[in-house]
Amino acid sequence: MLGVVEALVAVAGGMAVATAVLIWAAVEARSWARSWVALYLLAMMGEMWAAALVYLAHTSVGGLVAGLSLSGGLMVASLVPLFVGVAKPRDSGASPTAVGGSPVELGLGYAVLIAAVVLTSELLMSWSFQLAVGGLSRSAGALGLFVNGVDSPWFIFTMSGEMFLTALLLRNRLPKSLLAMLLVQSGIMLFSPPALGGSTWSALSVYVSSALMIGLFVYVFEYLYRYRQFSNAFGSYLVELVSVYGLMMAGLFVWMYFGNGTAFALSIVLEMVVVYLAIARPAIFRDPLATPWQLRPNWTFALLSGVFVAEVCMGAVLSVQLDPADYLGAFPFLPLAGAPGTVVLNALSNGFWFFATAAGSSWFLIMMGLEMGALVVFKFRESKNLENRIRLGLMLGSYAAFAVFYPSIYFALVFPNSPNASQVAFLGWPMGLGSYPLAAGVFGTVLLTYVITGVLVALFGRRVICSVFCTAPVMYLGTTLDSMKSFNRTSPIARKYLSSRFSAAYSVTLGLVMVTLAGTSLLSYLDSIGRLNVYIAGTDPSVFFFVASFSIAWYVLFVAIPYAGNFNCVTMGWCYTGIIAGAFQKIGTFKLKVRDKQVCWDCKTLDCAKGCPIGLVDMPGHFRQTGEFRSTKCCGVGDCVEDCPYDNLYISDIRHTVRRLLGRPETRPRRAPTGGLVAAGKPGAVLGLTPFAPSEDTVLLPMVRAGPSRAQR
Repeated sequence: MLGVVEALVAVAGGMAVATAVLIWAAVEARSWARSWVALYLLAMMGEMWAAALVYLAHTSVGGLVAGLSLSGGLMVASLVPLFVGVAKPRDSGASPTAVGGSPVELGLGYAVLIAAVVLTSELLMSWSFQLAVGGLSRSAGALGLFVNGVDSPWFIFTMSGEMFLTALLLRNRLPKSLLAMLLVQSGIMLFSPPALGGSTWSALSVYVSSALMIGLFVYVFEYLYRYRQFSNAFGSYLVELVSVYGLMMAGLFVWMYFGNGTAFALSIVLEMVVVYLAIARPAIFRDPLATPWQLRPNWTFALLSGVFVAEVCMGAVLSVQLDPADYLGAFPFLPLAGAPGTVVLNALSNGFWFFATAAGSSWFLIMMGLEMGALVVFKFRESKNLENRIRLGLMLGSYAAFAVFYPSIYFALVFPNSPNASQVAFLGWPMGLGSYPLAAGVFGTVLLTYVITGVLVALFGRRVICSVFCTAPVMYLGTTLDSMKSFNRTSPIARKYLSSRFSAAYSVTLGLVMVTLAGTSLLSYLDSIGRLNVYIAGTDPSVFFFVASFSIAWYVLFVAIPYAGNFNCVTMGWCYTGIIAGAFQKIGTFKLKVRDKQVCWDCKTLDCAKGCPIGLVDMPGHFRQTGEFRSTKCCGVGDCVEDCPYDNLYISDIRHTVRRLLGRPETRPRRAPTGGLVAAGKPGAVLGLTPFAPSEDTVLLPMVRAGPSRAQR
């Protein structure tokens, strides 16, 4: 049997090479006739596998005759579309070109034919090989046969090889970004857990494919940050790809949890369709650049949604693989049976708790930390402000320690004698009320938590929570996500929450959140002392509110950034911990200050307001009038300080107050900017090389520089 398997492996490898070469020949053909001949040869391979399948299903002389007859008939029949295509090239979508000229530009119809022919051929080969080694159940039904054929190593490994080889052969025709993505995609497909099964392969493939997918998403996000415009074809490819990966990760979870590989098999087929429709028409990626993605909220929402679905399902897969003892029974799936209303309610409950459990798992947070943290590292490298670099470093360290390590099973292994998380002030209650049921035994911890929080916020500002300890800034403040703050000013919904004032929408949100927090906390306490017995979706009311807020609503609004704006947990006022921190900030020393009000009067850029991820667009007016700005919404992110082209802005907190009380300057003198702006009327005078002395007739003009500026994001 080993000799048979080795022979089949060699045949599958030859199949991958032949298919890749024929696709390359079709795409590189200098005439439509040659492209149709290449397609005919691709179809012939499928027809031969159809004959092999018939024979292996009925190993007899009759089976051999039937297989040969079928193959011959299909080859003759496929000559008809070949002749039609040669005679009428425009019907196929192909643009005829003289021999020796540029390659033909194949149309969508031709690309669909390539995808259909290749996938059918590979599926027939997979069934044939499984029959040859005795691994195909003939009573599985049509759906079962499809799943067995696609989820087999003969299909997955061969398709992975074809994708890799085809991308290499067409490397001169494909954009470098698309080429890089295709090569990574081939690796992700290669390490598909259902291909071989078994605990060793399943573990290895889950780790490797997850790492590759995280790397791919980081690459996509950083590409969006560097290149705000690209062709519609490339934009469509990105959305289609992440949507397929969302289905793939969901299918992988279903396969690992329930043993059903249907969704995963469908995702594999859809991915190859997306790939073939792209590589068969490389010319479409040279189309004119589309509207910048920051002005396309629907496209951005589709991309974020696909990525997030893939991530949350990947987190569930990693949890089941790496910590099966805790997670195999953690998803409380209710039976989808009974009356229609019961089925609907159970389905909603299943979705809610799956989403909440997966999004709250350590492995999901680790994965998100690696992905979004990489974007923060890129921002750290770009940041020139020392204080902002320190904050970004503290933010990443806090995420690693308190969002990932502290709540994980590994913390208990390292510190077996540590107290229960509900008894640890501040860290045990990172989001305040709702982390645990509210009982008399935790009142002391709750009180101490808010005393610590209040003191730190009063001294250093709300940034202690909203820009360091919370997980939100890691998600929001990386390069690409930070550039989405432009939606704060363009989205009709987000515009309702602009500025430091409490708009009607903000006040309504804040009121509803705080009333709900008080109500669920009271119910939780009364439950704990036996006065009531109220549970919501099977759990404590305050815990349910916490889960609904930070494991459901937070992520829904995260992918809704194109409509709700960036940092919407702050701008909309629905994070009750942030609201409470803002109240402490109001009585503290934290504020934004300028060194020279006149500089703000002369400023024409308003870069501080443009750079604010919270949308505090009224800060320039405060700087001009009073020289400082206080707002309970301000999170001390520091982008305004970084973006000020005149180095005129700084964050003032308890450190500066102490210096002032000691009779020392609050901060260093303002230094002249090091380029980026010139003074109109003074040719050749570059600010930063000559002293800056603003006057009434001074006009500041931006210089053109390579790459997107922070103010443009």
